[in-house]
Amino acid sequence: MKKVHIKTYGCQMNVYDSQRMADLLSPLGFEETATPEDADLVILNTCHIREKASEKMYSDLGRLKPHKEARQEEGKSQIIAVAGCTAQAEGAQIMKRMPLVDAVFGPQSYHKLPEIIARAMRSADKEERRGRGILEVDFPAESKFDSLPDARAQGPAAFLAIQEGCDKFCHFCVVPYTRGAEFSRPAADVLKEAKALVDQGVKEITLLGQNVNAYHGDGPGGGTWSLGRLIMEMAQRLPDLRRLRYMTSHPRDVDESLVAAHRDVGILMPYLHLPVQAGSDKILKAMNRQHTRDTYLRILDQFRNARPDIAFTSDFIVGYPGETEEDFEDTLRIVREVGYAAAYSFAYSKRPGTPAAALEHQVAEEVKKERLSRLQALLQEYQKAFNASMIGRTIDVLFERDGRYEDQLMGRSPYLQSVHVKAPKRLMGEILPVTITGATLSSLSGQLDIIDA
Repeated sequence: MKKVHIKTYGCQMNVYDSQRMADLLSPLGFEETATPEDADLVILNTCHIREKASEKMYSDLGRLKPHKEARQEEGKSQIIAVAGCTAQAEGAQIMKRMPLVDAVFGPQSYHKLPEIIARAMRSADKEERRGRGILEVDFPAESKFDSLPDARAQGPAAFLAIQEGCDKFCHFCVVPYTRGAEFSRPAADVLKEAKALVDQGVKEITLLGQNVNAYHGDGPGGGTWSLGRLIMEMAQRLPDLRRLRYMTSHPRDVDESLVAAHRDVGILMPYLHLPVQAGSDKILKAMNRQHTRDTYLRILDQFRNARPDIAFTSDFIVGYPGETEEDFEDTLRIVREVGYAAAYSFAYSKRPGTPAAALEHQVAEEVKKERLSRLQALLQEYQKAFNASMIGRTIDVLFERDGRYEDQLMGRSPYLQSVHVKAPKRLMGEILPVTITGATLSSLSGQLDIIDA
């Protein structure tokens, strides 16, 4: 067996893509390895959302160089490939800057992976090829999903991509340029893949998309299904599916059917990641977010009315060009008003080719750093309080993997919190009631209500 090491950066869609790449390579005799040193093929599945993600990729490539050279001295070849959004955005630059890279391919070319790797392997030892690796960054007419093999379950929880790309063109974001226009998979294909996963023992599915609630897939009997309709149909057609989630959503694409799904579908978890990005209407307009502070808050109220126990998480960007202290205070105010259960927050990072990168009034790095520190401190207060509110409650936990200690399992709550419980390994994959006894910023601990389960 040949060995492949896949390192994944960034979002859940990249996690899904990495697994599908592994699925494509398995029939070619590749098995996964956790270390790159002994891998015949190394794939870095990259993210381009922030500058640091791209810098990390180049650092990792630098660390791979001596391993590749050592294998060459032993008469062994090692193929190094760069995939994902940075590959799409900087393909030619990666080839020029890092001649050790044998192949670069974007997110829409994964279905060509066996061909790309075969070509790279045939030419790996040719001196004249060095610095002229394979570059695949076109947007093909055909959908990559049509050529991917059947999904393989990797545990009791699974990701399922139903939508890709984005048409919103937020001025800070590279997704429309690296993932392309919005594309929704036909509902029948989604249902088929979901059933295959459930038949393999999957109990929780997270529906993925760069803008997942923009889903508008062709329905099996004609017409178009929204995300809300898809969720309702999955709940009805897959009786053994115990949990459903979806991410990431855009406020603009929330509709009545999605709110109704949260009200009517019991397996849809009471947890919604809905990025606001900023609390200032001036900054939201500059970002081209196409929603205001008030419309965002009204949307959250709709979900609360439909599902009173729902919790919200969000994304925030600090230090967007032109952001004043007053604008930043508006962001702090919306955090206090919503009381997020958790959130991702970042200092604004220029991304080449985006409208925001060319704006004047860029915020100084030391100001961005200070504001980010204040925002994260506030977000952590609310996250700690939300986790602490679980103490004494009994909640259902899906046990997904081994815990920190030998006699411990780690699972997920309905709110996606990590829950550590003393439990026998035979309960892996089960959903069981757990009484929460402790909470930290990042996780919960508890005890099984059914000791002899």
